[in-house]
Amino acid sequence: MGTLLGIALGFLAYFIVRYLLAGLFTVDQNERAVLTSFGRARRIGKATIIDGPLGDLLNEEERERYAYPRLKVIGPGGPYFKFPWQRVHKVNVAIQTANIAFDPETPEANAGGTSLEAVTKDQLNISVTGQIRYRVAEENLYACVFGVKNPIAHVMGYFISVLRERIAIFAEEAPAPGAPPRPPTTIEGISLNDLRKNLNALNEQMDAECRSSSARYGILLDASLITGIDPPPEIESALAAINTAHNEVSAHISAAQALADQTIEQSKRAVEIETLKAEAEVKPIRALAEQLATLKQAGSPALRAFIRNVRLDLYQRARRVFIEERP
Repeated sequence: MGTLLGIALGFLAYFIVRYLLAGLFTVDQNERAVLTSFGRARRIGKATIIDGPLGDLLNEEERERYAYPRLKVIGPGGPYFKFPWQRVHKVNVAIQTANIAFDPETPEANAGGTSLEAVTKDQLNISVTGQIRYRVAEENLYACVFGVKNPIAHVMGYFISVLRERIAIFAEEAPAPGAPPRPPTTIEGISLNDLRKNLNALNEQMDAECRSSSARYGILLDASLITGIDPPPEIESALAAINTAHNEVSAHISAAQALADQTIEQSKRAVEIETLKAEAEVKPIRALAEQLATLKQAGSPALRAFIRNVRLDLYQRARRVFIEERP
């Protein structure tokens, strides 16, 4: 009897330790958890990510392909309890960074994950460096935990393919109608120069293109930061020499344009000054003509008196006066 009681107590103690105490778990601050029962995750009714904001990031074909169910997410805290037939899946939702050349499945690829090779539209092989920030999309944990075997590998592959496509077709946007022309700072037709001076635009394009990754793979690309675009070493010096020569020509063109603008402005000022001088000389003549017209209307005596006064004023100013004698 005592032996049976001991076995029963031992089994009870094992059951408590194995299934009750071991069934308690906690979730850290930077973690989210999903609970599965017999392999099936707990869902929010029949809702899918298509019903929320993520659905707006997908086209019609993708909406059918990536209609992942929405799950009940366990937030930070605890202790929580799970039954023996349940399993806890935890994911880290903190923002993480990675080199844009990082390959999770083949770490030695892309020069050990340090630089990414790409081809420009003028068939120039370049090396691209930079970083991306990403995090797990809490609103699409199904894709991250169950839908994709290695989400970060899919996201990196998607990012790299989009980046190479953008570089291959990248072209600087033309200025808006009515906007002043851009200064000739770089050589037109060399895509490497366009890429280097438009890194911010390229980063913005990448952010827009990869916004749907949270709906596709459950990983949100928070930001991309492409910091360097370098040509092969064998043409770096030649390209630098071309850019230097072009910059010198651009400097001379800018100086000549500034001198021409200054000359034009001075000419405008000179025309304005001469115009004002002419108006100043014409004004008293016009006033005199108006006065003479008024005197003419008043009659002959008034006009003779005016002429006499003018003669007297001239006599006072003159040093010598020559009077013609009439026979």
